[in-house]
Amino acid sequence: MLFLLKKYIGSLLMPLPLIIIVSFAALLLLWFTRWQKTGKAILSLSWLILLLFSLQPIADKLLLPVEGKYVQRYEPDTTIPVSINPVQYIVVLGGGFTYNPQWAPSANLISNSLPRVTEGIRLYHLNPGAKMIFTGGKGVNAMSSAEIAAMVAQSMGIPVDDTIALKKPLDTEEEAAEVEKVVGQQPFMLVTSANHMERSLKFFEQRGLHPIAAPANQLAVTTPLYLWEKYIPSSYYLSHTERAWYETLGRIWQAIKPVNKDMKTEKSEDSQQKSDEK
Repeated sequence: MLFLLKKYIGSLLMPLPLIIIVSFAALLLLWFTRWQKTGKAILSLSWLILLLFSLQPIADKLLLPVEGKYVQRYEPDTTIPVSINPVQYIVVLGGGFTYNPQWAPSANLISNSLPRVTEGIRLYHLNPGAKMIFTGGKGVNAMSSAEIAAMVAQSMGIPVDDTIALKKPLDTEEEAAEVEKVVGQQPFMLVTSANHMERSLKFFEQRGLHPIAAPANQLAVTTPLYLWEKYIPSSYYLSHTERAWYETLGRIWQAIKPVNKDMKTEKSEDSQQKSDEK
């Protein structure tokens, strides 16, 4: 219930729904009240904000600090032999998805999901023998995000025996809990979107795990663009603003929400067990 409430409220607080709600309130003021100037001011401001949020320089200026240092992709140190300190697991976090069996497998991975899976596959080929762990529940679909991501990886040559689908978790905090049951204290590569990496690492590290950041789906453009790509409003760049907004809200929620009680209990039990052993 809390998960659904969080998603509904979070969706309404995204830039486009929020601007539409504010604009609708301004229209009500214009049509049905005497607050004409206030309505005009709010409507004009809403239009201006929507315009600015849809421009590449502003959208990516907002997104770049959220991606932070995780814009650079992970590369294994080729100077160190793999046999010395091999990474046994590559964890790919779930994202947007649907399930239509008539589509090509990869078409079922929406938005941020496909870049995460393809980056995981690239890292698999650089780290022979690793297991790929995919996470994510099914929501309202017939199959889970984890199962679909594993299916896509298998369709691109990853052996079935090297894929693990964790079908229960609905959000990143639950993903960390499920991954812990598989990897334990072993270090692993954590693949998620660059803008989602900082928040993800915190969830995993709170459980005492040892993730190695392997960012994918970098979005903020810092290379040259044509003028029309930069200064003509675009829904694509509005989505960049949305990602910056979404992750900022997520970090605020992560900072103020109580630590999961189950996690506290587990840590307390581990500490007690160590104390007893001593």
